[in-house]
Formats: sequence, C-alpha cells, structure tokens
Amino acid sequence: MLIRLALLLLLTASEASAAPRRIVSLNPCVDAILMEVAEPSRIAAITHYSRDPGATAIPIDLARRFPVTYGTAEEVIALRPDLVIAGRHVDLATRNALARTGIPMLLLDVPESVAASREQVMAIAAAVGAPEKGRRLNARINAALARAGAFRGPPQPALIWLGGGMVPGAGTLSDELLRRAGFRNMSAAYGLQQWDMLPTEHLLMNPPRVIFTALGAAGAAPGSREAAARALTARGLRRIRANVRLVHYPRQMVQCAGPALEHAADRLAEVRRSLEHGR
Repeated sequence: MLIRLALLLLLTASEASAAPRRIVSLNPCVDAILMEVAEPSRIAAITHYSRDPGATAIPIDLARRFPVTYGTAEEVIALRPDLVIAGRHVDLATRNALARTGIPMLLLDVPESVAASREQVMAIAAAVGAPEKGRRLNARINAALARAGAFRGPPQPALIWLGGGMVPGAGTLSDELLRRAGFRNMSAAYGLQQWDMLPTEHLLMNPPRVIFTALGAAGAAPGSREAAARALTARGLRRIRANVRLVHYPRQMVQCAGPALEHAADRLAEVRRSLEHGR
C-alpha cells in the first residue's frame, strides 16, 4: 500500500526518534485531520483553501489561527518544517524541490473507501507522533457510521450531485457512505461511471427520491456567468422539490475523508430518519 510505503520511508528518514515540531500541510483534507491529531503549536502552516468558505474542511475561525501557504516550495522551505504532508495532486516541481532539501514528506492518495480513510488517519497520526489520537478519531467516525447504519426499510434512491453536475458513482467513498446509510446510489441508473457528469436536464427529467447537492453561489464570483448558471440550476431543482428531497450536502463531505466522514454519516442518517418518519 502506497501510504504504508510512504510512512515507512518517512520514519526511516527521521529515525522515528521524535514527533515533528514544525508540520506543514499542503492538502485541505489533511488540514482537518491535523486539527484532530496534532498539537496546534506544532502546525507551522496549513493550506490557503482552509480559509476559503467554499473549500475549507475546518471552521474558518480555527483556520485563521494558523499561517497558510499557497503550496509553493519557496513558502514551505522558508517555514523550516521537519514534516510536510501532501496529496499527490501537489505540483511535481514543488515535490521535487522539497525532496532535494531532504525535508521528510508524507505523500497521500485520496481514500476511496472507509477502510482507506482509517488507514490514512492512522498514517498521519503516526507521522505526527499521536497514534492514540488517530485511534480516537477513527472510533468517532466508526460510531457515526454505526448510527447511520441503523435504518429501517429498503434503500432509498438517491444521488450526490455537485455544482456543475459532477456525480460520484460506484467504487467511490461517497457511494459507500450512501449504501451504509440506507440509500441506493442512482449513478449507475443514469449510465454514469465512477466519477462522471450528469447534465441538469437529465436530472430534472428523471430525479431520484433524494438529491444531495452542494449547488449554490459559493465559489462563483458574484455577477459572473457561473453564478447565474448555478442560480438557474438551483431554481430548476427547487421546482421538483414537491416530489424530491433536495438536501444541502457540502463539497467537503465528498472531497475529504477523515473527520468529514463523521459529519457526512450524521447528515445522511438525519435525512434517512426523516424519510422513515415521512418528513
């Protein structure tokens, strides 16, 4: 497993002798995990995304307590970190520049299952010297998943439809969460692949029972064509609301694992219970 290999190399480089004291995150989802497992005084910087209301996976007020970077090698090196945690989407030139400095780096993939998320939490917790905090975080997530799994009746047809029409399908972490919470992901019924686009008109013609959506003006410049298009699509979805549940589902619940799974599971469970009680 790539995480295990990266962690082994990291621990070998640092001789696993002491917990890092200056940690830099280059991934907004990692930012959220660090808030749970690392001492604040050891977090040298998080990503600028965590100060963006449309992208953050942590409360803005919390994000403002930490310095941020825009992911350049120059910024990171200037912070003199003894650990950098990054996703594989980070610019290759940045990764190569950091590697030449000898700064220990933990590279992470995007978890596509609950099991992979658990492993990632523990990899980060171990890297910062706090495995027990990682176990506690995973225990909280497991408890939320158990609550979400306590549903009655057959699975309810549902779809996660992000702004722009992006839909997570079979084999994604979102698909697993839907199934665990008593929903049937209708992505395949529309002929969609693992990650695919569903045009608005197709969704409006044949909507599922529940649509989980992050659609809104957030992230679009006020007055822009993108903001106008999102507003128009939102109005179209609201017109079918009499027969369909339209549920706000922030992008962070789709884009991130770790602590986001706890929030996602509770949100899904809340909606599933409301369906059982006819609300």
